[in-house]
Amino acid sequence: MSRLLAHAKINLALVVGPPRADGMHELATVLQRIDLHDEVALEPADELLVGGFRDDTLVATALAALAARARVTPRWRATIEKRIPVAAGLGGGSSDAAAALLLGNATLAEPLSLDVLHGIASEIGADVPFFLREGAQLATGDGTTLRPLELPRDYVVLLVLPHGEVKTSTGDVYRAFDERGGGSGFPERRDALAQALAAVATAHDLAALPRNDLVSSPLADMLEELGALRADVSGAGPTVYGLFDDESLADRARAEVDGLGRSWIARPV
Repeated sequence: MSRLLAHAKINLALVVGPPRADGMHELATVLQRIDLHDEVALEPADELLVGGFRDDTLVATALAALAARARVTPRWRATIEKRIPVAAGLGGGSSDAAAALLLGNATLAEPLSLDVLHGIASEIGADVPFFLREGAQLATGDGTTLRPLELPRDYVVLLVLPHGEVKTSTGDVYRAFDERGGGSGFPERRDALAQALAAVATAHDLAALPRNDLVSSPLADMLEELGALRADVSGAGPTVYGLFDDESLADRARAEVDGLGRSWIARPV
């Protein structure tokens, strides 16, 4: 049996434009892995099976797609150990799918190239290709065009998943964005993100990155009042993150927001 950690991600910035001809939205987003993670294990089996998380769809889809592309019968059993909260804007399902692709590919007599895996991942979900690679990435286009970024990692992440918050479907979030004309001025906003990224030298420079275009939360303002150098909503939410200089500051902020939601302390990886 082989295993991989499937890390969560946060969006350090998310700039969104109008819908494309294919129905997806133009965007530019800065994706950073953190050490909160699921674990995916894979072993041979007589047929394709997925256990450990009964609501999975993406791991099964990923392994079936891999087998089809490699022209083999999907004879694997995947087991998912969930730690990343579901539908929280942290990319847990996408990360699990990417881990399954990498594990399954390693078992093939003729493993597929990373570029081919990228193509398979892009068809499963926009975030999946990011998790095939190490390090921070700038994702553009529909989110599947990736460029590596060298960003500081000397900070601590406090994640807060507010009690009672139920994630609106991603489609509904984008529809609301379109209805309020959120895509207006996208080229200028995308350029502003590029300029802010070019100026990042220290963790504190991350504070200049633009806020999430899709969703916001007063909890982000609260975390900044509690000392976060930057705070925002990750992805389509509802998880809010705060970046802190050190763990003691993050711990104090965590105590202040105790009772508002589930929380985790994490670090970028």
